[in-house]
This record gives sequence, C-alpha cells and structure tokens, in this order.
Amino acid sequence: MRPDISIHVSPSSGVPIYRQLIDQIRAQVAGGRLNAGEFLPSVRQIAEELAVNPMTVSKAYSLLERDGVVELIRGQGMRVKEMATNGKVRREAILPLLKQVAATAKQLSLKPEQVLSQLKPLLEEIDE
Repeated sequence: MRPDISIHVSPSSGVPIYRQLIDQIRAQVAGGRLNAGEFLPSVRQIAEELAVNPMTVSKAYSLLERDGVVELIRGQGMRVKEMATNGKVRREAILPLLKQVAATAKQLSLKPEQVLSQLKPLLEEIDE
C-alpha cells in the first residue's frame, strides 16, 4: 500500500532538491504520517509529480536507506523501517531546520536566549 504523502520542492530555495526530499520524508516518518511497513511512492511517481529528475529522487531514497529510515524490498519498493519511527528519527528530522535557525540567528547577531524566547510561543501556539 502506498500512502498519500505530501511532498513539495522549491528549486529556488537554495537547498538541493534531494535534501528537501530527505528532510520531508524524515519529517513525515517522525511525525507518524508515514508508518513503519508502509511503502514510499515509486521513484518514477515522485519524479513525475514534482517534475524532477528521477536520479534526484533515487539519490534521496538511497541516502534514506543508508541512514536506516527505509529499506529496499525487491520488486515492491522502499518500505519505512520499524525502528525509523522512534524518537531519534524525530530529533534528527528537526535538526536541519534548527541548524538553519541557528545560522540565521548568528548572522543577525541574536543571542540564544532571544531565539528561544521567540521560539517558545510558536511551539505553544501549535499545541492550541
């Protein structure tokens, strides 16, 4: 069964498309939108839907497999691994975003306390 996952890429974002795919798939696994045992859409399907080169999708899938998020099942495709849905993956899913926030904060000469004071209300807003 192939889940209906939502993936969007922005070629002008400065982040390589394969990295955008990895980050979004990791986030969906960590957030429970993709469950252990579910199969990812095929490379061809993702490439066609996003109008990107199939090799880009293949690279993202290979790196996800290397990182233990998915496994290749011959003749069926890439399946989310059982251990990929644990808390470690959740923490790893948010890490690229946190690094981006940290880099931007440094460029703006913001202190950690200032960043955290702005982040906390945003996190609480989501819970409401």
